[in-house]
Amino acid sequence: MRKIMLEELIHRAYVIYKPKKQSRIMNINTTSIHFTADQKLINYIQKKTSKLDQFFDRIIDAHIYLKLENSGQVRDKIVELKLMVPGDTLMATEVSKTFEASLDAAVDNMKRQLNRYKERLQTKSHFSDGLGT
Repeated sequence: MRKIMLEELIHRAYVIYKPKKQSRIMNINTTSIHFTADQKLINYIQKKTSKLDQFFDRIIDAHIYLKLENSGQVRDKIVELKLMVPGDTLMATEVSKTFEASLDAAVDNMKRQLNRYKERLQTKSHFSDGLGT
């Protein structure tokens, strides 16, 4: 009985003092050019862009530029997404009929770029360990 209580106490102490993984918070900046974006759109952008942190946890900054393109009678919505990662800047530009669709396409594009970037980093570190040649 005493041994079980001691083991449980040790387990509780470990859980209490267990080091937690430090999470970095990505800084997200949204800029609308020549118009004012409503709060609903800005919240949507924040939500979608913050999910990119799941693909690469060392993203420093995210800059999103919203633009309107006037081509004839149709006004296309342009979203430019720039991510600052250590040693590089990744960029995706998408055009669609709505900002939401443009942002979704840009985020999908950025997911692919982040996966390629991670693979490149792993390959570089693999070769720098002396295992490549």
